[in-house]
Amino acid sequence: QVQLVESGGGLVQPGGSLRLSCAASGRTFNNNPTGWFRQAPGAEREFVAAISRLGLRTLYADVVKGRFIISRDNAKNTVYLQMNSLKPEDTAVYYCAADHDDNRLSIYKVEYDYWGQGTQVTVSS
Repeated sequence: QVQLVESGGGLVQPGGSLRLSCAASGRTFNNNPTGWFRQAPGAEREFVAAISRLGLRTLYADVVKGRFIISRDNAKNTVYLQMNSLKPEDTAVYYCAADHDDNRLSIYKVEYDYWGQGTQVTVSS
């Protein structure tokens, strides 16, 4: 099994920055492809960003492109999401997720096998 634990959420003013972390553990985790998703109240969970196993490929949702950066430190089994120029519409619970399949980098939540418990991000003045 793989366990994922998110941290780094909080309250930030519009235009501010936050860095989320996703720490992975478990004997079946092998620095799998990892994604970030978010879910606002009353909305579907949506794709934010994803990074391949070695960090050579990344994908971003159009609404965060140019503002968010996904990265990973495989020595620490940790994936990060640097969020800059935050807007009120970025307010959501942010989840990280890992895919058992090393051969794809997906934007679809159904293709991710392991999920963290989520961390709240609130952007408000």
